[in-house]
Amino acid sequence: MRFELSEDQALLRSSTRDFCQRELPIDKTRVVMEQSKDGYEPGMWRSFADMGYLGLLLPESVGGQALGAIELAVVMEEMGRVCVPGPYLDAVLAAAVLATAGGREELLADVVAGRKLVILAREDSPYCGNHTEPTRFADGRVRGTKYFVPFGARADALLVTTSDGLVLVDAPGGTTPLETIDQGQRFATVTLDHPATFVGPLSLLDRVDHIGAVGAAAMLLGVMDRSLEITLDYVRTREAFGRAIGAFQVLQHRMADMLLRAESSRSAVYRGAWCCDTRDAETALACASAKAYAGDAARYVCGQAIQLHGGIGFTWELDLHFFFKRAKTLEQRYGSTEAQFENALVAAGY
Repeated sequence: MRFELSEDQALLRSSTRDFCQRELPIDKTRVVMEQSKDGYEPGMWRSFADMGYLGLLLPESVGGQALGAIELAVVMEEMGRVCVPGPYLDAVLAAAVLATAGGREELLADVVAGRKLVILAREDSPYCGNHTEPTRFADGRVRGTKYFVPFGARADALLVTTSDGLVLVDAPGGTTPLETIDQGQRFATVTLDHPATFVGPLSLLDRVDHIGAVGAAAMLLGVMDRSLEITLDYVRTREAFGRAIGAFQVLQHRMADMLLRAESSRSAVYRGAWCCDTRDAETALACASAKAYAGDAARYVCGQAIQLHGGIGFTWELDLHFFFKRAKTLEQRYGSTEAQFENALVAAGY
């Protein structure tokens, strides 16, 4: 099967690329990432609202675009090409959960307009795979500690997973920032003992987890694409022994491997997005495979990009290290590569 974007989806890709290149070039956003305590600027978030990106998956009744996973993948791929800082995917996923649960149209309208930021808080342990006492909801209050909450200090509300289901908490405050290698992705530890309202069962996250895996894989695809482009430009101009290093066959083989992994990721990403939108029976397998493969491929492609630049590859002045760090961060988020490999095996019946 050959997958092609529709005319509207192709137009979305073109407009998003123009927007990112004009408003969010990395030489501009790297200053924000390096100097801002929040990791992104409010003006960028308002631009997302104006472009309709914050309501991409939400119904038209709250001002959303009522689009699907394919359109989200298109937007995420273009954002990956410029290493956009901020909690865009996290905000989209949290809003999608609230829309599925129903009954919070006013809050969703504020999210679409960029007036409110709602974030999912899920991790109960500071150690991957080792869960501690789960967060609990009882008597109208939520109690516990959440780790690695993306942009927890900036959130106006948290959608918190508990042993009793999903609950909504107004801005909790008192967050503790965590160190990160990617200055465009901030995380915090949040200690909770706050009033909360029940949203629904944890099963509300099932479809969102699939969409999140595809969205993260799409951003990894954009990261790979741009890293490969930067590297190709470099090897065409960098000379050794009297000719461009791109003429050496051993380096051509490495770049061919980089292209193969990027294009294979593209196939996996859009297959997963298509499965999400059509509710295909293989959705779980396709989405887990897309995230697992893209995470592994991005590590290779970005690592090779650094190596092919030689000694200057990881200097602060070059943009490549931003793409490498984003790839390493996304590799562990929205289901780590290892976890998604396990999910894919389970979905395939092994």
